[in-house]
Order: sequence, then C-alpha cells, then structure tokens
Amino acid sequence: MNSTTTQKPSLEEFLKLPETKPASEYINGEIWQKPMPKGRHSRLQGKLIEVINQVSEAQKIAYGFPELRCTFGNRSIVPDLAVFQWKRIPFTINGDVPDNFQIPPDWTIEILSPEQKPNKVIGDILHCLQYGSRLGWFLDPDDFSILIFLPEKQPALLQGEDSLPVLHEIPLTLTVNQVFAWLKMGT
Repeated sequence: MNSTTTQKPSLEEFLKLPETKPASEYINGEIWQKPMPKGRHSRLQGKLIEVINQVSEAQKIAYGFPELRCTFGNRSIVPDLAVFQWKRIPFTINGDVPDNFQIPPDWTIEILSPEQKPNKVIGDILHCLQYGSRLGWFLDPDDFSILIFLPEKQPALLQGEDSLPVLHEIPLTLTVNQVFAWLKMGT
C-alpha cells in the first residue's frame, strides 16, 4: 500500500474524491491505495464471503460484505471482508442496503497481499476493535496462519487444525487448514 499524497486532506475532503480501483483508504490524514488483489487473496476472500453468508444471510443473522468502505473514528477503511450483525446493518427506510456505512463491522477480515505492509493492515484491524468490532482476522497466505484479534485480549496466532473463532451468533465451524485448503483448486 502506498501513500498517494503528501498533503493531509480532511476526511470530508477525502470522501468527496472519486473512488479508485483498487480502493483508497484514509488513515491518519493520509490517503493509501490498497494493492490490486491477486489470485490467492481473491480466492480466500470469495470463499470466506460465500461460507459466512451461506450460514447467516437467510436467517438474518449477519452478512459479509467484500471491500465495503467503513468510515468511523476519523478513518475511512475498506476491509477485505466486513461482517455485520443483521440488526446493525443501517438499512434505508425502504429496507435497502445503504451505500455508506459509518460504523465499524462486527468482524473485520484482512488477507495479506505480497505488496502490503503487515503493520498497516493490522493497524486497520486494531482501529476497528478500538471502535467496537468484536473480532478481527488477519490471514497470511504465505505461512498459512491466521492472527486472531479480540477486544481486550492478546492476539493469538492460529495454525493447522486450530479452530477459528467466529461471531457467536454465526453457526460456523472452521479450522485454519480448512480455510487455506480452499487455495488447492487444481488438485
């Protein structure tokens, strides 16, 4: 992720700018463009969204959004996956999904890309937790590990057959190996 400007625009100025592809984020007064997702990132992101929504959408428990801009706490970030409890989704008066989310997700998931700096990505997860997120995952496809973040607890590094925590209301059981096995499409 690279800083795209040396000026320090306000959050309001940033939000008036046209969207970029890939998305840009506003962090500590600077604009950072996320790297273009590559194969492993896209596969893990797609499967996680599919699995989470498969067990939670029909029952209106929660919903996972890919690349959703979330603006709160003087930042505007775009988690790889932002999972919201159904009752916290700020639906419009007509019941539609809104364009703007100005609250943190309940569960934020980031997948490290080769061009990303881990501390910047972890910083986004910590920001979410500071403002009310209940769970954060940081996936590293290079070493097949997932760093787990929970409020007021030390991060935990999970690998292999370790069970992954999910939001308690989502009926989902996964291990680290199950998640990374999704990368084996050609065998």
